[in-house]
Amino acid sequence: MENKQNRRRALEDEVGNPDIWKNRDVANDKIKELGELKELIKKFEVIKNTLEIIEIKLNSGERLDEPPKELNQVKKEISQLEIEQLFKGKYDKQSAFLSIFPGAGGEDAEDWAKMLEKMYFNYAKKRNWSIKPIDNNPVIFEIKGDYAYGYLKKETGVHRLVRISPFSPEKKRHTSFALVEVLPDLPEIDEKEFRIPEEDLRVEFFRSSGPGGQNVNKVETAVRVIHQPTGISVASQVERSQTQNRQRALKILKAKLIKLMEEKQEEELSRLRTKVKPEWGNQIRSYVLNPYKLVKDHRTAEETSRVEAVLEGDLDIFIENELK
Repeated sequence: MENKQNRRRALEDEVGNPDIWKNRDVANDKIKELGELKELIKKFEVIKNTLEIIEIKLNSGERLDEPPKELNQVKKEISQLEIEQLFKGKYDKQSAFLSIFPGAGGEDAEDWAKMLEKMYFNYAKKRNWSIKPIDNNPVIFEIKGDYAYGYLKKETGVHRLVRISPFSPEKKRHTSFALVEVLPDLPEIDEKEFRIPEEDLRVEFFRSSGPGGQNVNKVETAVRVIHQPTGISVASQVERSQTQNRQRALKILKAKLIKLMEEKQEEELSRLRTKVKPEWGNQIRSYVLNPYKLVKDHRTAEETSRVEAVLEGDLDIFIENELK
């Protein structure tokens, strides 16, 4: 904790220096790191204070018929803090989009998708995340909250349900499948805030020319701006001055770089999307309601007979074990 306090003080000094805004990207990264560090230190302080209260109660000499009520709370806080320290992924802190695709099976598969929707809604509510429906065919909803993607990303995969079908007149046992897909809510590119560091640019000047290559200007008013990290270059020679041509070239270059970044975001989302089908053999977790009751995660072998509780959103045992 001492190292983190030292890092916090160092960041506060850096952020307080006006020169940091010469590079807006660096400044924003420092501010983000400082905010996350302050939040972490705050959580440590809350745990420390709670432990001190527990210690006072235990040393008071009074007879305690049961453990102090703060004990369960501090256990929960420590467990959550431990899990959040595992989030090292690039997008773990982001909000998330969760989609549910029913597999083959008609009404049973559609109903299973609705059951999963309710399960994840309840889980999100328990974590005090906000939920916003986006679409219902297929089901897509946005979950906003710190580490929403980090917690939910391992839920991506096929979920299998075994039960007596409520849609079968013969009351036959039926197996249904649904595919859950979780994607991070990638930060939008703000065109107004987007800045190109000067050190990334190389500017060349040349004489503007008329139709057919005819030289119409003896002064080098035309400008070519090269973005060195990507090699993208833009030239402008229609304006009367270097300054105007430079501004026009930079405006076009900025648009090209934003488009490139958006394309890379799409490629990243495509990479994160699951490629499996909602069918037998691909399931990550099975929920059995008949002939016995069991939820089993096939990746960690974690299981419980509390099927109803799980379907009501009590997913901690599975999500936390998968993260660890």
